[in-house]
Amino acid sequence: MPLDLAMVGRATEPLAYTYTWKDTVLYALGVGARVTELDYLYEGRGPKVLAGFAVVPTIAPIFDLMEKAGGELTSIVHGAQRITLHKPLAPSGTLSTVARLKGLYDLRRFAIGHIETQTKDERGEPAFDTLWTIIFRDQGGFGGETPPRERSGIDIPKGKPADFRIEETTSKEQALLYRLSGDLNPLHADPEFAKRVGFEQGPLLHGLCTYGYMTRHAAQGVVGGDSSRLKAFEGSFKKPVWPGDTLVTEGWATEPGKVALQVSVKERSEVVIGGAWATYE
Repeated sequence: MPLDLAMVGRATEPLAYTYTWKDTVLYALGVGARVTELDYLYEGRGPKVLAGFAVVPTIAPIFDLMEKAGGELTSIVHGAQRITLHKPLAPSGTLSTVARLKGLYDLRRFAIGHIETQTKDERGEPAFDTLWTIIFRDQGGFGGETPPRERSGIDIPKGKPADFRIEETTSKEQALLYRLSGDLNPLHADPEFAKRVGFEQGPLLHGLCTYGYMTRHAAQGVVGGDSSRLKAFEGSFKKPVWPGDTLVTEGWATEPGKVALQVSVKERSEVVIGGAWATYE
C-alpha cells in the first residue's frame, strides 16, 4: 500500500497511558538492568525510572500513526530515536501523548518518516518529547524531498580514546523480555516471521532495547548511574543486533554536560548505534 502523503502534519488524539512501578521495573529488566542497579528494580527504593522508559508510553500512538500513513509492519525499520526529557520520570502515573507526522521524505527506494510526540503528565505539564525516524522499505520513489540534515554538534573527537567503555552481554531471551513493554512486532519473537522478512538468523533484538542499554551505560559512564540526570539523547540504528550479542558502549565527553556515544557488537566488531549523543546535568 502506498504511503498517504496527505497524512503529513496530521496528529493523533491525545492517548492516555497509565502505568505502575511494575512497568518501569519490567522496562529496566528488558534493557539489562542488574541487581547492582537495585534502585531501578525494587519498589522499596521508589523505584527510580530509567530515562529510556520514555519510549514506552509513545509506542501505541506511533504505531497508530504509521498504520494510518500506510506503513506495513513487514516494511518498517527503525532508523533513529531522540528523547528530550523535561523532568525526571515518575515511577507511576498517567501520561497523555500526541503524535504528529512531521514529514515523509523520499530516498528513491526507501521512504523516511519523521514522527514527533509530545507527552504531558497528569497536571498537563510537559514530561518529554520524542522524535522517531522510521524507514519504509520499498516505499520511496514518489518524488518527494530528501530528509533534512540536523547536526547535534556532539561528535566523537578524532583520534581520542573513549572516556568510558562498558561491555554487557544480552541474554538469548532479551527480545522476548523487552517486547513485554509494548513492542509486540513478531520480528522480535517468531523465527518463521523473521525468515520471511529476510533474517535467516532469527528474531532480532529491538533497536530500542539496544538504545535502552546505551542510555543505561551513558548514565553509568557520566553521572554515576543516576539516569534522572540525563536530559536528552539520540542515536541512529546502523546494523541489526541478535539476542545473545555482547554490546559495547563507548563515550567521549566533548564538553561539560555533553557526551558522544557509540554502541558496537563485540562478536562482529561492527557499530550498531552511531551518530549518538547525550546531554546531562
